[in-house]
Amino acid sequence: MKEFCGVWLLLAGFCAAAAAVLTLCLTARAQMPDTVGRTLTEEERAGIVERNSPLTGYVYLSPNADFPREDTIQKVTIHHMAGDLTLEDLGASFAQRDRRASANYAIDGAGRVGLYVEECNRAWTSSNPANDSLAVTIEVANDEIGGEWHVSDAAYETLLDLCEDVCRRNGIEALRYTGDETGNLTLHSMFSSDTECPGPYLTGRMEEIAAEVNSRLSRG
Repeated sequence: MKEFCGVWLLLAGFCAAAAAVLTLCLTARAQMPDTVGRTLTEEERAGIVERNSPLTGYVYLSPNADFPREDTIQKVTIHHMAGDLTLEDLGASFAQRDRRASANYAIDGAGRVGLYVEECNRAWTSSNPANDSLAVTIEVANDEIGGEWHVSDAAYETLLDLCEDVCRRNGIEALRYTGDETGNLTLHSMFSSDTECPGPYLTGRMEEIAAEVNSRLSRG
């Protein structure tokens, strides 16, 4: 009799856990916009770009995000693709739920900007939910694989433009690069010992990026 009761208790516990997981899944799906994970109409695309950076030239929204983000935007976090991907290829990668990765924006080697997670939502980019809750995250394509992980001049110039635009629209008066997570210009490698992202080239130019963006912001 005791064994029989024990089996029923185990079954009851399993059913309760399954119900809780199902509830969480249904809640997450209910919060996810219906524009996520599919090709958009031109009207939908225009509306999304209007809510985000006007520099955006490509949109494919990833399901790998929190909808909405819990905090206001206060930071910018720079990443690299560790490859020379097109915006379309990166969108296809971020569309895979089992990858559990995304970014708000990406910049390809030609300087085009892609949007994958709207700014009002938290992308899964930096191995650190607390940072991503505060940051707009930007992936940049590399034109050198390995070594310095160099990025093209076009990608670098667009990175400056996008950082300036994000700061202006979100009321960030200046970018501060401190070399660690206390600044509001941060890097993926600050939050994970398993990566050097965004690589030596961009890491070595962070102070320059902050100075140039701040100079533009001060000019109004």
